[in-house]
Amino acid sequence: MVRWLTSSLQRKLSIVVTASMIVPLLALGVFAFLFSSRITEEKTKLSGMDTLKQVEANLRYMLQDAENLSIFLIGERDIQQYLSRNEDHELDRIDILGRMTNLAASKKYIANIAIYPGRFDAALSTAAWYEPDGADLFYGPFSGQSTGRETDKRWTGVYSVRNYAGIQNVITLIRPIRSIHDYRTLGWLAISLDEKVISKGWPALGLGKGEGRLELIGTAGEILSSMNKSRLGLHMSDIEPGLLTRIQKGSGGTTTYGEGEQRRTVLYYPEKLTGWMLVGTVPYEQYRSENSYILILTVIAVALSALISGGLVWFTVRRITRPLLLLTRHLSRIDPKRPLPLFRSESDDEIGKLGESYNLLGAHIDMLKEEIIRGEARKKEADLRVLQAQINPHFLYNTLSSIHWIALMSKENRIADMVEGLSDFLRISLNQGQDYCPVAQEIAHIRHYVRVQSIRFPDQFVLHYIVDPALEQQMMLKLLLQPLVENAMIHGIQKAGNQGTITIMIQKDHVYKRMNVLVLDDGAGMTADKLKQLQAGLIPEDESGLISSDRPLHGERLEHPLSVGGYGLRNVNERLLLHYGRDALLEVHSREGEGTRISFSIPILEESP
Repeated sequence: MVRWLTSSLQRKLSIVVTASMIVPLLALGVFAFLFSSRITEEKTKLSGMDTLKQVEANLRYMLQDAENLSIFLIGERDIQQYLSRNEDHELDRIDILGRMTNLAASKKYIANIAIYPGRFDAALSTAAWYEPDGADLFYGPFSGQSTGRETDKRWTGVYSVRNYAGIQNVITLIRPIRSIHDYRTLGWLAISLDEKVISKGWPALGLGKGEGRLELIGTAGEILSSMNKSRLGLHMSDIEPGLLTRIQKGSGGTTTYGEGEQRRTVLYYPEKLTGWMLVGTVPYEQYRSENSYILILTVIAVALSALISGGLVWFTVRRITRPLLLLTRHLSRIDPKRPLPLFRSESDDEIGKLGESYNLLGAHIDMLKEEIIRGEARKKEADLRVLQAQINPHFLYNTLSSIHWIALMSKENRIADMVEGLSDFLRISLNQGQDYCPVAQEIAHIRHYVRVQSIRFPDQFVLHYIVDPALEQQMMLKLLLQPLVENAMIHGIQKAGNQGTITIMIQKDHVYKRMNVLVLDDGAGMTADKLKQLQAGLIPEDESGLISSDRPLHGERLEHPLSVGGYGLRNVNERLLLHYGRDALLEVHSREGEGTRISFSIPILEESP
């Protein structure tokens, strides 16, 4: 049975698809109510948080407007002059009171604007309040008694006052009025907001579909505004024990409070200006009616899914297995010596894209074969050129040693010094047949080369070395710098006709862990056409194995001003490409009459190759 099942992809897919259909359907049936409850609750939370944000925006507008109005009034020139006097001036008081009345009347949420002078007893108020229950909040600070808060701007809690229309609940902003000249306190300003206006539109927002409750909680936990006016002024911890500890101050969020039938979803959102908190509660009873509706929809969806899925199983399995069977036949007939056979597909779906990928893979394998063959041939050719350059100096090294001793015996010191420098130069070139050497050895190689050239061309050039000491023992491909220095001397300094400077700089790139090498001269430079010709000659073959249109064909020799025999720039560039990759290729920049700079960047090797 197992063998019969596993021998056919069509049978395996049929069972897998059927099982994958039944298991989710059963899971949906078992967890439908839990999912519907979660969805309903999350939907209510999102809707409730949007409601709180809307309320917070309206509340912040009122509070910010009261703040701005208070700043305007305390800085108003007539009010400053009036409060700076030692006694009341009736005409000025009437004028200021009229303006305050106009400001209060223009904003429905402002219940009263009052100014309490500090030097005389003549309070200015836009409303007639009698027997204020919150007298200690007003008359204490303004009657000369110290409360410890005379110099602070603050919002009071909600309190009740009595006027001609009855009882009114207000919240008041109190701030000192200071002189704009010497900053001394001249009096106090009080702007009272009508709590009824603040909470007027809350029931219409429909929090929890009208079953929820919305309240504004002060920083001390007291209820400043509520849809239920009987809760005003009460402390939240007294009527809802433990709720405040679940609310994270300074950020919005949701939590669950209560047990059983008293269980509720609590939503909270902070008011940024004052630190007050908007708190909304939604009873869990509201979720039940919506859950039953969602459960019915889930059952219908599961039943329809079962019918539709059953009809698609046969069609889907058949459509998938037929092209895969054809692709399997192609793969089973692969011959390593021949290209992969083409796979023809008439569809644009995943199976068709798989066939296209198969065809691309075959083309890519053929390209890689050609690239590997070509790369190995190029590497062997470059290595043979280096080996040939090493064999000839080996013979010359022994001959030069003999010439050196003959010159010393004949007391020809200049000849002996020149031959010794050339001998050391050739000995480092051999490097015991190794391709890599330390940076310090490569620099020593340059110094011996310069030692010989300075005798041939005295007082024609100066060489500067700027080498990071941390890189001196790092390994690099040998014989990279000498061709670049020779180019700078022969085609840069000598063509300029005067003494020049060559600078070798080797620095470490700590970010990319690479070694940046620069050879710079202030010689003759080159024209833009010659520079373009040189750069075109350095462009390597692209990844497709075709020769660039700007590069000479195979077998042709590139004639450019910086070519120096077998150690020319092209040879250096070829070795960099073969040993370090495309990121290490030479970069050449030059301006006629100003000089030339040649640079490359190679990775820092963690260990010797």
